[in-house]
Amino acid sequence: MTIDVMLPYYGDVAMMKAAVDSVLSQTDRDFRLTIVDDRYPDESLPAYFAGLTADDSRVRYFRNEQNLGANGNYRKCLSLIEHEYVVIMGADDIMLPNYLETVCRGFTDPAVSIVQPGVEVIDENGSVYRPLGDKVKDYLRRRAVGDSSDAVLAGEAVAKSLITGDWLYFPSVAWRSDAIRKHSFREQYDVVQDLALAMDIVMDGGRMMVLNTVCFRYRRHRESDSSVRALDGRRFAEERAFFDECVRDFQQLGWQKAARAARLHASSRLHALTLAPKVIDKRMWSGLQKLATHAVKP
Repeated sequence: MTIDVMLPYYGDVAMMKAAVDSVLSQTDRDFRLTIVDDRYPDESLPAYFAGLTADDSRVRYFRNEQNLGANGNYRKCLSLIEHEYVVIMGADDIMLPNYLETVCRGFTDPAVSIVQPGVEVIDENGSVYRPLGDKVKDYLRRRAVGDSSDAVLAGEAVAKSLITGDWLYFPSVAWRSDAIRKHSFREQYDVVQDLALAMDIVMDGGRMMVLNTVCFRYRRHRESDSSVRALDGRRFAEERAFFDECVRDFQQLGWQKAARAARLHASSRLHALTLAPKVIDKRMWSGLQKLATHAVKP
């Protein structure tokens, strides 16, 4: 099966090239790599991308006429999907050589719309590490999957699990194309747009295959856009708006346990509390007030 590998790009050039190389090094050669450049300012890029597309007919390159931002560029990628399955990869992440063959195995069940494979976390230097947040993700994933090495999850159970704590690694997730195009990314979100997409598919009856095989390296930057948004409180304002939407959506479906989990959003509150010392150290007093409010507000 051919998989569309979408690479929305804006950022470090060397990391992007490593990401591209990891796609081209897959053991499963049946893919289409599409790079969508959100107008990153680097004069070396035109020659590099021209060489890529000339050397390999499976590679396409597009440069946006104007900068769309992360959410807009994700939606641009969706408009370019040509095949039945797709992954929207981070431009600083790494596919291990077995990635495509692994996620293809997850789609052998025709009811599956989302495949989450096993993931390693790396830092900005490429070293494997496991910060506290990722240890929590591991715990929540194990609770959802149980003792099985691979599992298919669906309905209120997976909605409740993900809203308690998002243990997905969005750039590593493979999607059935008709499901992701049907729901797309909610335009109002910049941090939780991936969780919102997964939740929309689950609420529409889509199933998720969780695979134990490690085949992807997700890069965790210590000062990423999402971490900066967390310190100044913007991330949690967005999360709270999303949780409020989920409460209403879950109640309409009769998913009362998931609605209670969305209302509580325990891991999000705990995340805000763990950031308080860093915010105090940086003297970001406005951010501290927002974190405290998020942590304790009903």
